Amino acid sequence: MSKHGRQAFNKRAGFQKPQEPTSGVSAALLKQGRRSGQLNLSSRELTTVPDAVWRINQDVPEEAKTVSLDNTEDRWWEQTDLTKLILASNKLQEISNDIRELGALTVLDVHDNVLTSLPGALGDLEQLQRFNASHNQLTCIPDSLWRVDSLTVLNLQHNQLTELPGGIGELRYLEELNLSNNKLQVISTSIGGLSRLRILNLSENKLTSIPYSCGMLKNVITMDLNNNQIEQIPEEVGRMSSLQQLYLRHNRLAHLPLLPDCTSIKELHVGNNRISEITAGHLEHLTSVSVLDLRDNKVKELPEKIILLQDLNRLDLSNNDLSTLPFKLGTLPLLKSLVLEGNPMRGIRRDIVRRGTVGLMKYLRDRIQEEPTETPNDTGAGDEIQSGIIGSTTTLSVKTLDYSQKKASSVPIDLWEPAQTNEVTVVNFSKNALTEVPENIILLSKSVQEVNLGFNKITMMPVEMQMMVKLTSLDLRCNALSNLPSEFSSMSEMRELIISSNRFKDLPDVVYTWSKLEVILVSENKITSIDVASLRKLPKLSSLDMTNNDIGEVPPELGLVESLRSLQLNGNRFRNPRPAVLNKGTVSLLAYLRDRIPT
Repeated sequence: MSKHGRQAFNKRAGFQKPQEPTSGVSAALLKQGRRSGQLNLSSRELTTVPDAVWRINQDVPEEAKTVSLDNTEDRWWEQTDLTKLILASNKLQEISNDIRELGALTVLDVHDNVLTSLPGALGDLEQLQRFNASHNQLTCIPDSLWRVDSLTVLNLQHNQLTELPGGIGELRYLEELNLSNNKLQVISTSIGGLSRLRILNLSENKLTSIPYSCGMLKNVITMDLNNNQIEQIPEEVGRMSSLQQLYLRHNRLAHLPLLPDCTSIKELHVGNNRISEITAGHLEHLTSVSVLDLRDNKVKELPEKIILLQDLNRLDLSNNDLSTLPFKLGTLPLLKSLVLEGNPMRGIRRDIVRRGTVGLMKYLRDRIQEEPTETPNDTGAGDEIQSGIIGSTTTLSVKTLDYSQKKASSVPIDLWEPAQTNEVTVVNFSKNALTEVPENIILLSKSVQEVNLGFNKITMMPVEMQMMVKLTSLDLRCNALSNLPSEFSSMSEMRELIISSNRFKDLPDVVYTWSKLEVILVSENKITSIDVASLRKLPKLSSLDMTNNDIGEVPPELGLVESLRSLQLNGNRFRNPRPAVLNKGTVSLLAYLRDRIPT
């Protein structure tokens, strides 16, 4: 103020930008919304929605108040009805019933606020197709929402809902329904009326059962019931003829579900339940399954009928009560990942189990081909052969050179000649104190297919091993390695590489030259990034374990590596994908990543 009581003249007033309104929504943003039909007000710390938003298509815009025939850019009379409104990640406590003024909305996103209720006027949005109110504090759903039968996607995950009312069945065009991470105890039988539903997520609730009417959901592809308290799956679920992925982890199931009409099912996840028995009757309907997760149950025996699952690619049996496996399991043509950790395997030696999938499968196949050779005059030579240690008495009867668990710093010289003569295919020097690879291993280069040097103190791999061109499996876990020689590109038959618990900061470049590679286990290292472009050079890669590294970011393009059947990424630095996404399994994780590829 001047001394005369008038405001001082501001010489720069005409050159200054107008101040933004305190509402958090500028006139320019509203103008843009009128032009495009889309308004994004996310992450603005809004506690209420300004009235100007509700009246965006009714109030006379500022640009219309000053009409100039010379200005053809502000064609305000050609404004578009608002069809997409994003109010996500604010501090909204309520949505006004004035939302009915936006009758052309097809997309409404109010996720990540503090809403405790929804307005009844939602029922007036007759064109609404996608509604996201996830990550709020909703305790109920207004009945008016069931009138919006144009809805195709409804996302109400991470709220406080305790029941799903009968009105849900009125949403006849609904294709995706996500009610995960609520407190649901009851699901109305009317859910069976959602004839077009394709994705149903009821995970992380308090359900003890699901309605029999779920059997009427003939178009559902994915159903997620993880982390509930379900004790039994209704037999009607077995009529869901389009079902491809069924997630039942962390429930109270005592038996596998019977799925006679689910002829398209690809993944069945029933880990962390109370299943103690698997019968042939359960397996005969799962012939199309490629992923079977049975981990953390009480299964004591795997039936011979497991060979009915000819499309099986990944079988997780970890942490059960298995003492042996049917030898015919080794004949499954597509099985690339067989996980057995945490079982009291007495019928199969531990060193064989530690060989990984390729070695274990070969062992099982070899047992089928073996003919009994024992006679009453046998004096225990067979036991010596089973120990796998080659000497003068075993050279002609075994194809394995096993000098493991000796705590030795070198391999006895007298083992090499009989091993070479017998053309051994498997070498096992694991669990010793080797600081370097025995140079005589090159003598076996013409025959060896599998080498296990795990649990030693090896710091460098010799270039000379490039001569082992028949090698299909290389186990180097628990050493002190940080790289592999580029000359190993000659190992063109490589199918399995295990380099867990070493000092790798990157996956060695030579790995990407092995076009037949199927399994890479590189957990417990110091890897900081994922080279997706190079991974896509491996057309047969089905199992990739990069857990417990230092990866800061997961590229969305990793979702394009379509050959993957098992992808493990837990225990890294990155924040996204969140653990809840990682735990849903490989198919869901890859889909999540693909959805985030910039378009």
